[in-house]
Amino acid sequence: MKITVSRSQPLGKADKMLFGHFLEHFHRQVYGGVYDPTSPFADEDGMRTDVIEALRKIKTPIIRWPGGCYVSAYDWHLGVGKNRVPNYDKAWRVEESNEFGTDEFVKLCRKIGCEPYICTNAGTGTAEEMSDWLEYCNVKDMGRFARERIENGYPEPHNVRYWSIGNENWGDHEIGSKTKEEWGNLVRESAKMMLRTDPTVELSAASIDDLDWNLNLLRTAGKFLDWISIHGYWTATGDGSDRASYDTIMLMTGDDISGPIDRVRAYLTAMGFEKKIKIAYDEWNLRFWYHPNLMDIWNREGKRDEDEEFYKDKVIGERDKNDINSVYTMADAVFSAAFLNTCMRNCDIVKMACFSPVVNTRGAIFTYRDGIVLRPQYFVFELYANLLKDTVLDIWEEDVPVLSGTAKGTFRTVDAVDTVVTCGEDGYAVAAVNKDPVNVASITLASLEGDMKEYRIHTVNGPSTDSYNDIGRTEVGITVTEWTAFDGKITLEPHSVNVIEIR
Repeated sequence: MKITVSRSQPLGKADKMLFGHFLEHFHRQVYGGVYDPTSPFADEDGMRTDVIEALRKIKTPIIRWPGGCYVSAYDWHLGVGKNRVPNYDKAWRVEESNEFGTDEFVKLCRKIGCEPYICTNAGTGTAEEMSDWLEYCNVKDMGRFARERIENGYPEPHNVRYWSIGNENWGDHEIGSKTKEEWGNLVRESAKMMLRTDPTVELSAASIDDLDWNLNLLRTAGKFLDWISIHGYWTATGDGSDRASYDTIMLMTGDDISGPIDRVRAYLTAMGFEKKIKIAYDEWNLRFWYHPNLMDIWNREGKRDEDEEFYKDKVIGERDKNDINSVYTMADAVFSAAFLNTCMRNCDIVKMACFSPVVNTRGAIFTYRDGIVLRPQYFVFELYANLLKDTVLDIWEEDVPVLSGTAKGTFRTVDAVDTVVTCGEDGYAVAAVNKDPVNVASITLASLEGDMKEYRIHTVNGPSTDSYNDIGRTEVGITVTEWTAFDGKITLEPHSVNVIEIR
């Protein structure tokens, strides 16, 4: 495979926010995840220092919170102040303590060194409530809610720059779902009130890869928006095991990822917003969250004891299956790298992506009493966030090997090798993914061999496509070669994610 690099034709700058994450009040993400005052790793604010250090190591740039579906019935005001009153969480049907709220979230982000990104309640909430929340966070000392923040011990504004109006309000699964006409009007009126509260913020609106939804949203509220938000999950199973084969997952690393970006780009271009509004892929993961029986907690016989057992075992208990670490293999790492490569190739318009979620459930980090487990996809973020350069270059590829087969009922062919070339003042960094489960890949990087003298390869891999990490088990990690004379020829291991440094 030959790759010719066009050093004079950059595709654009890859924003570091492409390596962002997402945190929702679901199962063990917040309580027992990032926040656990009972943990031996808890700091003075109840935050887990081992999780914070892991997120610092991958230079987490931004975290979206508090949802997700959770936010569409969330009263932010219950989560601030000295007297927190628990309430019933209608999204996930559990009791929410409200112990972790806005101030704690901002404090967590400051400890990590990342930007907070708040998603507002556009389900049961109103435009006024959204702007009140913004007032609490960003207005210095005018108004009831700014003064409340000061009384709560935060004299300086939190200065939260990024705000999303709503989550997935296009879907019937969401509390307070809207028609496309209702949505455009609500986004417009919410944006007006929020921008009058703080005109410096950047606003996103929940969207979907749908022509009618987007055209109505953009016609009605586009002039107020900086971002448009889309989500993507690619595999799910009825029993929570999510054991899609490695080969099947690889066949979903082509148009399945790039198609939604291409279409949303087209919608923005058609409406003349391609230079103003950026795409935020602010929820994404290979694997859909598992939460069965959500709308069928109580059986029809009304037997209370049996109801409680069903709720405990078949509703809440089933959610633990998200945290079976053997589910997360090299397939997750390779898919995640292919997703990030696609975003970088579209870096002129895709400026943010939030892996869903940051910890536990399907996250890259798993917590337990005595520490954490770093799942394979974590190491992709470690390589990409720390090693890739800012400028993405255009490339021309020849003789690219392919993988073919059937996935989701259709025959597909995808490139077996996925590369992105980035450059900076001190040289190049190439993200190179070999999806092939068996064969090594040989690539030649043309047009670089004259100026560059040596290279080394950082590789995420394990012994097999099914390799995973767990408590007391580490099969997947990063290996680094020595610096070697560069002649343009590079070999990639099967089922591997690589960043090649060239200087």
